[in-house]
Amino acid sequence: MATVREIAKKTGVSPATVSRALKSHPDVSDMTRSKVLRAAKVTGYIDDVSSNGNSTATSIGYMLTGGDPRLCEYDWMLLEGITEGLRDSRMDLQVVDLQRCKREGETYRQFFHRRGLRGVILRTVTQNRSICRDILAEDFPSIVVAERFADMEEANFVCCDSTAETARAFLHLMDLGHKRIAIVMHGRADRDHLDRYNGFREACAARNIEPDEDLVLRIVANFDGGRTALNRLMSLPEPPTAIVFTDPQPGIGAICRAHEVGLQIPRDLSIIGFDDGDTRRRIYPVLTAVCQDTRELGFEAAAWLSKRLNGETTDSFRQVIHARLEINQTTGVPPSTPVRLQPNGKVIE
Repeated sequence: MATVREIAKKTGVSPATVSRALKSHPDVSDMTRSKVLRAAKVTGYIDDVSSNGNSTATSIGYMLTGGDPRLCEYDWMLLEGITEGLRDSRMDLQVVDLQRCKREGETYRQFFHRRGLRGVILRTVTQNRSICRDILAEDFPSIVVAERFADMEEANFVCCDSTAETARAFLHLMDLGHKRIAIVMHGRADRDHLDRYNGFREACAARNIEPDEDLVLRIVANFDGGRTALNRLMSLPEPPTAIVFTDPQPGIGAICRAHEVGLQIPRDLSIIGFDDGDTRRRIYPVLTAVCQDTRELGFEAAAWLSKRLNGETTDSFRQVIHARLEINQTTGVPPSTPVRLQPNGKVIE
């Protein structure tokens, strides 16, 4: 591995300037910083973690690999599980936005060492899988949550598979007599939503039903998105008699909107949602939902990574946790005449 002096010789600047450039000191010009970082990358230089004031790295990073940097409810539940998984390891946890914090030209390994990280938990979506692949290629201790990398031997991951239970949810509605069933999905592509869409198609195939893409609605997966989805679907010329929401908040938003416009659930409309925790029990009626334990995902990721870093295991880790369908109070037989809404939410008599 190269030293600061070797980088100084290669770039034609002083060792002190190299040191300042590696620490993003404001007195170093952008041109010089870029030149130093390029040389550090080529030579394989890694910042000494002690430059952060620690003789040994003591942190694990929860890495946001791109997209919206705001933490959603799913992230917070993952973090609860991660915190519990690290409880006995005496390690700290950093939440890091890669897009904001990583320097131009810096390798991921250099970046992680500069931040004082011993290992990272990677939170990603489908469009950012390439970032995870690049990190894995640098052989830094890591585990991915909520995505599968079965094609890469070096990849460690923990995720939930909801395909089969989503199919069960649709079959449950079909068994009740529903023929027009809508599915409302997050507009963002990721492994979880692909599983749920595949579950929808599997249920249709099991009953020899051609999937009706007019009843597949992609939205921003938040509370207001669910309210809007209910308005749109129930004002169709042939509205559905049941809706499956693949995210927690839209399902809650739809139920609240149904209460506002006078729809009775499940008499007028059946709803199945998705639940990452215990939200289904805090609304009325209690929501029938496909459930996953997001805290368990975080716990398993952190527990394995801390064992790996402490030398307690050298085994790879690939765990798929399966969701489960919980039938509660929001599903029933379809109405004899489907209920329609006007665009303003008023029930059409």
